[in-house]
Parts: sequence; C-alpha cells; structure tokens
Amino acid sequence: MQAHVIREFGPASVFQSCELPLPAVQPGQVLIRVEATSVNPLDCKLRSGAVPMLAADFPAVLHGDVAGVVVEVGAGVTRFSVGDEVYGCAGGIKGHGGALAEFMPADARLIALKPRSLSFAEAAALPLVAITAWQALIDKAGVGEGDRVLVHGGAGGVGHIAVQLAKWKGAAVFATVSSDKKQELVREFGAHPINYRQSDPAAYVESCTGGKGFDIVFDTVGGDVLNQCFQAAAVGGTVASIGATQSYDLTPVLFKALSLHGVLMLVPMLYGSGAQRHGEILEKLAELADAGHLKPLVDPRRFTFDQVADAHRHWESGDAIGKIVITR
Repeated sequence: MQAHVIREFGPASVFQSCELPLPAVQPGQVLIRVEATSVNPLDCKLRSGAVPMLAADFPAVLHGDVAGVVVEVGAGVTRFSVGDEVYGCAGGIKGHGGALAEFMPADARLIALKPRSLSFAEAAALPLVAITAWQALIDKAGVGEGDRVLVHGGAGGVGHIAVQLAKWKGAAVFATVSSDKKQELVREFGAHPINYRQSDPAAYVESCTGGKGFDIVFDTVGGDVLNQCFQAAAVGGTVASIGATQSYDLTPVLFKALSLHGVLMLVPMLYGSGAQRHGEILEKLAELADAGHLKPLVDPRRFTFDQVADAHRHWESGDAIGKIVITR
C-alpha cells in the first residue's frame, strides 16, 4: 500500500512517500480504507520529536484520526461489516499504525459508524477533539442544565466542540478567544465570547457571573491558563484540563474546594483500557451530528495526502481556523 511516513524526527519536510506491506488484520480489528484524516497538535509533536516516548518505530505512519470504509473484518468483530463507513481515532502512536496510508488497521472498539450527515472530511475532523471534549465535560465534569461553563480556547479544535456539547446539555457557555473573527465563531456555536487580550479573569468573572465564578472551567490551552482556571472557578466548582504539563500551585484547589480532572484521550491506546467507551462516545457524537447539534469547524484550505507536509506547515503557521483535513 502507499503510505506517507517519517524515518526521523524533524520539520514537515521529513515526510516521505513509500510502499509498505498491507497490514495483517488481527482478531478484534478491522481494516479501513482511509478516505480522510485530520491534523492534531499531537501529530505535529510526534513528527518533530517533542514526545518521543509516544512515537511509533520508524518508518512511522502518523495520524490517529480516520474516516473511511471497512474492507476487512477480523475474528471476533460483530459490530461492523465490509462496506461500513466508519470514523474514529485509533492509531498513529507507538504500537498502532496511523492513517497516513491507503489502509489502516484499527481496534474495532475505538471506532463507530460515520455520521450520515457528514462527509468523510468532516467526520475525520471529529474523533480526537470530540472524544476529548466529551470526556472532560460530560464524563468528568458532569455538565448539566443551567451550569455556567467557561471554555478556554473556544475557537480551537477541542474548544469549539466543547462549546457545542455544553450548549446541548443546557449550560450557559462562555469562551475565551483572541480575535474578533473568533468571537463571531464562538457566538455562532452558542457561546458568549471573552477576548482574553482585553479582559483578565477577575474582570470577566465579575461581568459574566456577578463575581461568583464558573461552575465548570475547561482548559484546552495548557501552560499558565490552568492558573487562570483556578481563578475563574466558583467555590466548589470543577476544572478539567488537557494541557497541565508543568508545575502548578494547587493552593486555590484546596481553598476553593475545587475538583480537578486531567483528560488524556490516548489512554486506551497507551494502556489498553477504556477502548469500548471511546466507541460508545463516537456513537453518541454521530447521533448528535445527525440531529444537528454538532458540527465540526473545518479549515477552508484542503489538502491531499501528497500534501501532508503542507498541511502540517499550515497548522504550525497558526493561521488555521478549525481543523485541518487531509483527503484522498
């Protein structure tokens, strides 16, 4: 099969096209003919060597998000048949082949039938970011009717999905953004925008909550933003983060009696637990998409598999709006 691989860590130019053997389908797996994938920050970090402990052996086939058609079903798989259109996040890291190839083997528990209302490109934009947002807001934080929810990075890949899920659950949603264009985007998804360059946590806590703080704060950015989450959360509130990768003073967590959750959607592939839950979440997400409650924001620039290096450069430029999608 044709594949785009890396044989060393480095800039986007390290991608090479080559022929690889067709993967053998193991029990519990399906083989997917890849129609589309999307670029996540993790993919660029893996390519550059920023997270070598997660990287597959060279030559490495990157990218976890996939949408495509089942062409072979392994022993023990009963949920899928040849010809099914599916989507999921099922590889691209150590021990798991990725989607930058004609065919991708996938643990059948990590995928679901593609939303009927979405194209392959749109479906490929969803899995990693949408599973992450679901785990943070629904599985961990238990968002519900009337909750005041703050999403940091509301126009980002995870953020714009989080806004829609919180809105679907009946929450009052607020989202930080960095520009007027992004303010309009989060408004369209149902959130009240907060330009963090023009308002600090104390100011927007006062203006948005009357000084009480937010019931749930979701950090999709990382770094120092988690400290701002502690400031913005109400007493007894919940904070979820996908980017807590440095040292923090947890004194505010203690004195405000906050619940703090870390979210890493790679857990099933890294540790072998929770795969079935991912499939269940993807099934619910497909239902929401087909019912009109969930829509991925896809960057207007489109790329083919031969342009994967350009797609990675576009992500690194910071100019992308929404998810960058690569299609066959």
